[in-house]
Amino acid sequence: MKTSGRLAALANPSRLAVLQWLKDPERHFPVQEHADINSVGVCCTFLSDKLRVAPATTTRHMKILADAGFVRPRRIGKFTYYRRIEAAVRALEREISNL
Repeated sequence: MKTSGRLAALANPSRLAVLQWLKDPERHFPVQEHADINSVGVCCTFLSDKLRVAPATTTRHMKILADAGFVRPRRIGKFTYYRRIEAAVRALEREISNL
């Protein structure tokens, strides 16, 4: 995806908040019963609760972030977990600084 597409993914305050929360998930989310929050990611249910939006809205936000390469989804059973991809965030920061 081009830089402009990745920047467009960050144009929404909810998506920016999610990326910030996922930087330090233990600080922003409760302990998960079925998956390690650091190695697997944060359950979509917790993201929806924190965003105070419907699960479908959260899923849409997360798809945009995943398509831009900022998060990696992982399906376990009936739940989807999301983890921030630090390398992608750093790469965008480098691209922006070179503009």
